[in-house]
Amino acid sequence: MGQVENVGPSGQRASTELGSLIDLSTGSSVLGKEGVDSGMSKKDSRRKWMWLTLAVLGALQLYAVRELLAAFALFILGFGAITLFVLTLYALHKTWEAGVAWMAASRHPVFLLARRSVAIVEDWSRRPFRRPGSEPAS
Repeated sequence: MGQVENVGPSGQRASTELGSLIDLSTGSSVLGKEGVDSGMSKKDSRRKWMWLTLAVLGALQLYAVRELLAAFALFILGFGAITLFVLTLYALHKTWEAGVAWMAASRHPVFLLARRSVAIVEDWSRRPFRRPGSEPAS
């Protein structure tokens, strides 16, 4: 954005600045009725609103990105909690399985007594409540 000087046939100078032609000897506008100040103030006002609009749009974009990142962080925390819960259950199951396998292979007297007790209870559960051929009590 520069300023260009034109010298007319009568030796008078005219200036072209940002699209408006001004006759310097009289101070009047060649192309329009407005002076330099009112045209520039309109452009400055428009430029100010343009930058303000761009700033608001940029801020809205940043706000939307921040909201999406916040939602993503919440999803990560939620799925992380679910994953931690499932992995904890899996670890407890594997620990229980290893403990039962170790207990089954152990020859400690307490475990032998427990195994015999379980066998007796299983045997009792297989027996019928009534003897075959007996009549029900009425």
